[in-house]
Amino acid sequence: MTPGGVVLRGMTFDDLPAVLAIEESTFPLDAWSEGMLRGELADQPRTRHYVVATVAGKIVGYAGLAAAGDQADVQTIAVLAEHQGTGIGGALLTELLAEAGRRSVDAVFLEVRADNPQARAVYDHYGFERIGVRRGYYDDGTDAIMMVRKLNG
Repeated sequence: MTPGGVVLRGMTFDDLPAVLAIEESTFPLDAWSEGMLRGELADQPRTRHYVVATVAGKIVGYAGLAAAGDQADVQTIAVLAEHQGTGIGGALLTELLAEAGRRSVDAVFLEVRADNPQARAVYDHYGFERIGVRRGYYDDGTDAIMMVRKLNG
């Protein structure tokens, strides 16, 4: 269930300007390029599932999942700063987990910045468990916490 007034829908190439603005404001040190996002969208629906969250018709967040075989990876989740803490990130994550289930995935993996306790708390809340650390994973040298959520078994 999405928070009041929030609509989730599939991401399209037309959404890229708004998504890129959110990407650059949310991840200023290691933002994905337009080319990277275009590549992700080009693989929909075969191995990718990208959605945007809108409020009053304005894109305020987005998320993406890569799925192959019995595993999936949360590629990204971002929400505009002024909409963080309102449940939009959780709604986006719920949609990615639902898509993983529709694709009969057994486990969903992700990396989260070690210095982002808010995001880590969301993943903990949704049943993700820490499985390791990738030292210096991000462009600025920050570690990534690797997490997994089992969907089957």
